[in-house]
Amino acid sequence: MQVYNTLTRQKETLKPIQAKKVKIYSCGPTVYDFPHIGNLRAFIFADTLSRALSFLDFEVAHVMNITDVGHLVSDEDEGEDKMEKAAKREKKDPYEIARYYEDVFKENLKELNIKTPNWMPRATEHIEEQIKMIEQLFENGYAYITDDGIYYDVSRFEDYGKLSGQKLEDKEAGSRIEIKDQKRNPEDFALWKFLVGENKNHIMHWKSPWGEGFPGWHIECSAMGMKYLGETFDIHTGGIDHIPVHHENEIAQSEGVTGKKFVNYWMHNNFLQVDGGKMSKSLGNFYTLQNILDKGFSALDYRYFCLNAHYRSKLNFTWEGLQSAHNGYKNLKEKIQELHNKNVQQGKSLKQENKYLLQFEKSISDDLNTSQALAILWESIKDQNLSNSQQLSLIQEFDQVLGLELMQEKEDIPAEIQKLAVKREKMRREKKWEESDKLRSLISEKGYEIKDIAEGFEIKKK
Repeated sequence: MQVYNTLTRQKETLKPIQAKKVKIYSCGPTVYDFPHIGNLRAFIFADTLSRALSFLDFEVAHVMNITDVGHLVSDEDEGEDKMEKAAKREKKDPYEIARYYEDVFKENLKELNIKTPNWMPRATEHIEEQIKMIEQLFENGYAYITDDGIYYDVSRFEDYGKLSGQKLEDKEAGSRIEIKDQKRNPEDFALWKFLVGENKNHIMHWKSPWGEGFPGWHIECSAMGMKYLGETFDIHTGGIDHIPVHHENEIAQSEGVTGKKFVNYWMHNNFLQVDGGKMSKSLGNFYTLQNILDKGFSALDYRYFCLNAHYRSKLNFTWEGLQSAHNGYKNLKEKIQELHNKNVQQGKSLKQENKYLLQFEKSISDDLNTSQALAILWESIKDQNLSNSQQLSLIQEFDQVLGLELMQEKEDIPAEIQKLAVKREKMRREKKWEESDKLRSLISEKGYEIKDIAEGFEIKKK
């Protein structure tokens, strides 16, 4: 398998440390708010990578962290902790905030048919490991103490900037960070923050050899990555926004502790744009998965939308684009349903079947070319030389990577439920909301749930 390695800026043949076993760490969410669809693109990418490796007969060990403390509003260690800020916003305990949004995130993963990683460790449950790393950094001469916390001295790490390709002096020349009184370099980052200044009343804090405080954001990924995957592992994934700060810092602190290479292959997905620009709440174009569902689309419509573009290319989200993906996915499901219904053995070409399998394998082995993989899927469905069973067999194989639930057949919905649903749809169109809600409740009592979509509604058994 060929993967693009951000560290070397080229495609390389994946050679895992252990034969046929790949260890992956994916940067997970900071659980202070609803994940937006740009965040979710990163998790669809990481899931597709994991699925592709399994398809290619690798054993996958996958870690995705949950950041529930330490991520300050600015990635450069400035401002308030995101968890504390959310707690004030919603007038709740930060632990309540963390668990609530972690549950929302996990529900989003389920809806998008993203497989649960082997481990999803929380930062707050690995404080001891983070403290031990900081102690080792002190011992190795990389850490120093100031009045407001403990910092990593980037000038001590010879290769700082190797991931982004930007030398330390260039980063410092363009830095927007003011050097605090006791901070040695603008790019130095926090390993541990003390309960002083704006962090004086920080609710989430722990004892340490240097006093009460909480960890910096970057240290958790190094500590948990090495705990579950070892001092050096195969692949680290994340969005390209992590390259210049978070991932650069992960490398510096990890290699500062062990003296060994931290990660062999760094893989980054590109940005999701909205209407050709940046997504932001102030522009009114900040979308969550729930916003997509509320418009009548499914989570798998969005997954299909993402798979149609290469993970390293920018992807522009528009409602028209999502509608087009919905139409394509719906058409695909209908074609597959026809294959289920026909059950006619027409072609018998095993050679053709093998051809598509090889083409599909070649596509996903070429740095996860999912758009080409989808094209091969469509081609196999249209091939008259294949029997229905051969086509369905191929679809089943391909969907191990695509994760689009393509083999789920439509359920037979009883005529009584269908009639109630049609009646409810009529009430809804006439804006008779009370009658519509009563019919929804009645359908629910009978063991079915109804979901409004762009073309009308869908019904499924609960």
